[in-house]
Amino acid sequence: MEQRTAVLGGGVMGGTLVASIVASGNQNVVVIEKNAERAAELARDYGVEVGTELGLIAGAQQILLAVKPQDMPGLLSQIAPHVGPSAIVISLAAGVTTETIEGVLGSEAAVVRVMPNTPAIVGEGMFGVSAGTSVSAAQLDQVVNLLAHGGKVEVIDEPLQNALTSVSGSGPAYVFYLAENMIEAGVAEGLDREVARSLTAQTLVGAAKLLAESPEEPAELRRRVTSPNGATFAATQVFDEAGVDEALIRGIRAAAHRSAELG
Repeated sequence: MEQRTAVLGGGVMGGTLVASIVASGNQNVVVIEKNAERAAELARDYGVEVGTELGLIAGAQQILLAVKPQDMPGLLSQIAPHVGPSAIVISLAAGVTTETIEGVLGSEAAVVRVMPNTPAIVGEGMFGVSAGTSVSAAQLDQVVNLLAHGGKVEVIDEPLQNALTSVSGSGPAYVFYLAENMIEAGVAEGLDREVARSLTAQTLVGAAKLLAESPEEPAELRRRVTSPNGATFAATQVFDEAGVDEALIRGIRAAAHRSAELG
């Protein structure tokens, strides 16, 4: 029998997880979404039950909280009466600890903290998973299997969640930031914008695949493309002079610190 899954929040990530769950063959899903237009869209696209009443989560074996961190305190208090003793509560809220959630739902609640990222939309997501104090090995495996339909899953100790958030949770934005500027530079040099976009997208896809499959460190892969006094060398020299590497590290660490503040 299919396990019932409740998804609270039908935004980008909530909707992505609904799509992944349905694609895995499980249609026993209920989504809690207040926006009428978005609710209709989810019901139409995935054929799942959609409503606004929190009581609909009663009996769900898996409860995914896909809401903003600032909305969590009020939401937890509201759902507490509806969370069954065998339910696994899966939080996607950045910075919100399992301890915080257990403090509202009870120390016996099985709480799993997850940091996803948006490439899950195309099945290439990265999920960082940390188990709360009352989560069994079987329950953790259940969550990992659920998320694996949307990409890769890494189980980590919870104190590392903020670091993971800064690298993979926020990471797609850094890549898109790079892509924006690669496209603009190409256009400035005379390329058609769509051609520049296509070149950039495939270059990033190919470089990511090479990085994932090669045993070499990123620095070595970069050096292999960088001939002395060549075109790539000219670009990286400008980057080095501008302190791009230091700015990237500062920015990514700032994301980790902000994630900690959100909790």
